[in-house]
Parts: sequence; C-alpha cells; structure tokens
Amino acid sequence: MSIIPYGHQSVDASDITSVKDVLKSDWLTQGPKVRAFEDALCAYTGARYAVSVSSGTAALHIAALAAGLKHGDEVITSPITFLASANCILYCGARPVFGDIDPETVNIDPSNIRAGITRKTRALLPVHFAGHPCDMKEINAIAGKNGLIVIEDAAHAIGARYKDERVGSCKYSDMAIFSFHPVKTITTGEGGAVLTNSKVLYQKLMMLRNHGTTKDPGSIDKRMGDCAWYYEMHELGFNYRITDIQAALGLSQLKRIDSFIKRRHEIAGVYNKAFDGNEYFDIPIEKDHAYSAYHIYPLRLKDRFSRKRREIFARMRKEGLGVQVHYIPVYLQPYYRKLGYKKGSCVNAESYYQRAISIPIYPGLKAAEVARVIDTVYKIFREAR
Repeated sequence: MSIIPYGHQSVDASDITSVKDVLKSDWLTQGPKVRAFEDALCAYTGARYAVSVSSGTAALHIAALAAGLKHGDEVITSPITFLASANCILYCGARPVFGDIDPETVNIDPSNIRAGITRKTRALLPVHFAGHPCDMKEINAIAGKNGLIVIEDAAHAIGARYKDERVGSCKYSDMAIFSFHPVKTITTGEGGAVLTNSKVLYQKLMMLRNHGTTKDPGSIDKRMGDCAWYYEMHELGFNYRITDIQAALGLSQLKRIDSFIKRRHEIAGVYNKAFDGNEYFDIPIEKDHAYSAYHIYPLRLKDRFSRKRREIFARMRKEGLGVQVHYIPVYLQPYYRKLGYKKGSCVNAESYYQRAISIPIYPGLKAAEVARVIDTVYKIFREAR
C-alpha cells in the first residue's frame, strides 16, 4: 500500500534544469542566483528587502538578533508552532511569553497579546498557523501603542494574503520570515528568508547572515574603502548563507507558487465539501480577512473522538495516510518545563493539541488520492464510533 504523506515537495524538469545550470557555472555559493532569488521574493511580496538564509530557523534567529533582543527582554508568541519560533527568542537570551490561541483560526489571539504585555516586553512574534494569516492590523496597532517590534513567522504562509496584501510585504510588521523546507509551499531543500522594509534592519541582517561582516563603504574605515580585499566584523554573526544551488531551485519554484497555492485551495475545497457538517471532527476555517496558503489541513476531533485520537491516528497511518499532529504546545516540552513553564498556561492551545490531526494536502496530490483520503478518514471514524 502506498503512503500519502501530509506534505511533499513538487519538483519538475524546470527546477532540475535550473539546479543543473548552477552546477555547471562558476558560482555554487555567494553568487548571482542568491541576489536574483531575493529580488524575486521582493517582487512577489512587495517588501523592499529580502535576505535569504540556510533555513527558516536561521531566518528567525537573525530576525530576533536584528530586533535587538537580549537578556531580560520578553517576546509574546504562539504556543502552537514549531519549536524554532520560541527557540529563536531563547537564543538571544530573551524569554518567550505564550499567548493563547483563537480556537477558530489557531492563531494567537490579539486579546491575549494585550494581556501578556509587561514593561519587559520588547517584541511580538505572531505565527501564521497552517498558512492562515493572523489579524496583523490589530497586532500592528497593539505594537504601535506599546512601542514593540513585530516579527511575522510566516514559515507556513508564503503565497497567503491578508486584506489584499501578500504575506511578507511587511506592511504591518518590521520583519517577516519564510521557510523553504520541502513540505512548505516552495522549497530550496533547506532554506529561509527574512523580509523587511527597513534599510537599517536589512543591513544588520546581511551582516548577521555572514559572520557579522560587511564591505559596505559607508560602514567601514573610510581609509580602506578602495581596498577590494578589506572587510570589517561589526556583529557576532553566523554562517547562515544560502547557496546558489538552493537559490536557483527557489527561483524556479517561485515562478509556480500561484499554481501551487491554487491547487492547495482546490484540495481544501474538496475536503471542505466532503467533510462539511460531519459528526466526527471540525475542519479549518478561512476568515474574511484571509486567503490561506493551506500549508496543512488540520482536523479537530470532537470531544468523544478526541479521547480515541491515538487509536484513530494509528489506524490512519496503518491505512497509508501519512498524517501528523501540528503541534505540541511548545511550553509542554521538557526543556521548557525545566525553565518554569507550566501545563494549563494556554487552555485553548492545549485543547486544540488534544484534538488535532493533519491530513495530506500538497499540490502533487492526485484526485484519486484525495478521494482515498476522504474515504479512509470516514471509514476509520465510523469504525471508531
């Protein structure tokens, strides 16, 4: 029996050709494809600047560093996310503060952001869960009133729109990050990017990506500005560079992003129609302000079935559905528990976690496979009654 994964990359002949062309060129890294990919990301999102890096985690890390996060600072973020969203705050010595989610969208609830603000709060890090944009206008207003930096974790959400703005435009934030892992909307194998409209942040991000160094004539010793070999280290940075090989793949993939998103919406539409009004689980919603990227399609089991989730999950895997759970609330992880975070902190997040199962959704999913997913899901739930 073939396994249908919850997510999968869509790589075609044009992607392979783009990568082969780089392999035959003089530049495997730090070459022209990196800049071309960044320019394309700006053209697509509407942001002024893009800094591509080796992973979405690296993007979060340098965004947090560029924001100036340090020991003693607090950052409010969502507990329903991958670990990197909160870990990047810890990397800087700051403390994550988890705001509970909106039960409908699974995004952080702006009212819980307000409730979590203290004199130590320095930044907000909303996560566009499953590709559904947070209410960024409201979050931006909260940030503006309190003098806070906003970093959008848009790892799930390239191709999504909020109030007719593409996610990543940074209209309502200081920075936004993307991930290009193979299960994401477009892939570079591993990779990520930070987008911003601030030249100051852009210059800092560029240094942090490359060991904290710069050759910018306006930033280095003016007596050395005409020396092609000269550079200066201004920050304690990292080797978070992306390669031209990865950038070429990303550039090729970006040309098809709208078709990828369209297909994800088509699949979600079939699921929505097939599962509407069923007695077993609730399905994702799409708010009026949002056009989701549908990175994942999480079912939310109704109470009497949530008690059987482990059994239902195992049956789905046995039947060839590569289902997953997104996510365990971050603060329930042993590392975070040792830091003093406690169960019961975000009741909506914990309730969601107890009921969630993500089923397959990705552009390469064939109609027959979508039908198989639907039939298999119904079969297993009927048997679980």
